[in-house]
Amino acid sequence: MRKIFLGFIVYTLAELALLIVIGQYIGVFNTLLLIVVTTIIGIYIVKNKGMNSVQKVKNTIAPGEAPGPALIDTVLIFSGGVLLALPGFITDLIGFLLLMPFSRKMFQPLFYYWMRKKMKKGQFIIVQK
Repeated sequence: MRKIFLGFIVYTLAELALLIVIGQYIGVFNTLLLIVVTTIIGIYIVKNKGMNSVQKVKNTIAPGEAPGPALIDTVLIFSGGVLLALPGFITDLIGFLLLMPFSRKMFQPLFYYWMRKKMKKGQFIIVQK
């Protein structure tokens, strides 16, 4: 719990410092405009690309195949869109990295590792019919 709290404090301070630096460099209005634009882009991506990814997962599951990579891509695309929708440049950077196909490949092994760890602890269960 202490690590999460400390991480949140460090993230907030880093985000605030970056907002101040960028605000001084490009101006307050342009900084706010950039934040609003990335928020709109994030909402659009969650709504459209996220739904397209969910449809791909459904199409993969329909014939009885395991959704594996399609499901991972869907989670990463949705997460990237949500991070873009949050105000701040650090979340925007991570969100853009999750949305780009070439950089999304770097996050897939991390997601598989996280998922396996949760499954071993019994915190993540896959139900088959």
